[in-house]
Amino acid sequence: MIRLLKLLIGCLCSVLLSHCDTKLSQTKLEQIKRAGVLHVLTRTDPTTYYQSAEGDAGLEYDLITLFAQHLGVKVKIEVPNTFEEILSKIAKGKADIAAAGLTITEARQQTMRFAPAYYEITEQLIYRSGTRRPIDIDSLSNGIVEVTKGTSHVESLSQLKQTNQQLNWAENEQLDTAGLLYLVNEGLIDYTVADSNQATLIRRFYPKLNIAFDISAARQLAWALSPSEDTSLYDEVVVFFNRIKADKTLDQLLEKHYGHANSLSYVDNCQFRQHQKTRLPTYQYNFNLAALLYDIDWRLLAAIGYQESHWLANAESSYGVQGIMMLTKDTADFLNIKDRTDPAQSIDGGARYFKQRLNIISDKIPQPDRTWFALASYNVGMGHLEDARRLTEQQGGNPDKWVDVKQRLPLLTEEKWHQQTKHGYARGDEPVRYVENIRSYYDLLVWLTEENQIQNDAMAIRKPPESETAYVVK
Repeated sequence: MIRLLKLLIGCLCSVLLSHCDTKLSQTKLEQIKRAGVLHVLTRTDPTTYYQSAEGDAGLEYDLITLFAQHLGVKVKIEVPNTFEEILSKIAKGKADIAAAGLTITEARQQTMRFAPAYYEITEQLIYRSGTRRPIDIDSLSNGIVEVTKGTSHVESLSQLKQTNQQLNWAENEQLDTAGLLYLVNEGLIDYTVADSNQATLIRRFYPKLNIAFDISAARQLAWALSPSEDTSLYDEVVVFFNRIKADKTLDQLLEKHYGHANSLSYVDNCQFRQHQKTRLPTYQYNFNLAALLYDIDWRLLAAIGYQESHWLANAESSYGVQGIMMLTKDTADFLNIKDRTDPAQSIDGGARYFKQRLNIISDKIPQPDRTWFALASYNVGMGHLEDARRLTEQQGGNPDKWVDVKQRLPLLTEEKWHQQTKHGYARGDEPVRYVENIRSYYDLLVWLTEENQIQNDAMAIRKPPESETAYVVK
């Protein structure tokens, strides 16, 4: 019996040792593929990762999802409590990749390995509209700059302090940059620093934010990996980024997230917010009903309606289009709309017409490009859209990508180009503005109608500076 027990123990030890040897002999990449899971660190921010009504979203989320598909594995996303925790964990190898909009800096390169850069930014000082605009570092003496602890913004301020001894700032351990931007917008803090891509996106939602000046030269964003001697995962990341740069997938993702960010002026933004409060509620039921009937996001329909008429039921143009959705007489007759100025009929007709446009666009074209093409055809017509797509293909672009086609639509105004097309001249710049404005209105509606976790976190954490233990003043 004892002999049998010893034999079993010996076999068990042999199996365990064999398993350990196998694991030790595997590269990092092989271990990930064997486990079927890629462990990724990120942070919640409009530029990186967030949860929308449709699910997880954000540029970093899209990139990491594509990379996981490239590997044939699933993604495990972890959002640490603080920014510093992201840096600490990836440096210690407690995750596979940090995809968190990280800036490549000399200090960070000492503790982690960076993948190829995917975007270039500058760091910008942000202040509140209505207050005196700082013109340089010396003019910050009347206020305090507040930044997230552990970010590259701290490094930049530290470098500036070497030649500007009067410069002071507070480091917040709990709030990220998005939360600090909200506090600036509300007048609760004087200044913060944001990457230029963050400032561009978030200013749409907080229109009182203004950019004072850049505090850094151009910097690059990239994924970070642990500095392990095993470079198998890093090597595969390099292959992945080389591929998506070559086939323009990266360009497409950047256009998806940033391409329309500057389409609205400050006045347009503020006016939209006012109309969202005063005009939209009157027609909310009609947009909801049409969305339900035709399986379209009501916020997209509302964004179309705002672009068309600013939600005015009796709107009319010099071209004879009328109503909230600004339908032509021919379109209304085709849709059996009796009264274009009746909100219910107009919204229902506009929803049906857009759905028809969407159904005409090939389902081989992936979203969201299919929607952008449908919107463009809603504005300029399918014939002119197809002309622009043919020009795109002739010039080596991808006719199924909005980022490429929107560059060729304006060519339809030039004789050199529209003579080569089937449908001739068109004001091709109009559908581009049309689509980009609707995208911006849609994003604003999503922001304004969903619970805003950034605002909730900022207001929950914020305390007077003298009692705030999360502050370190430099």
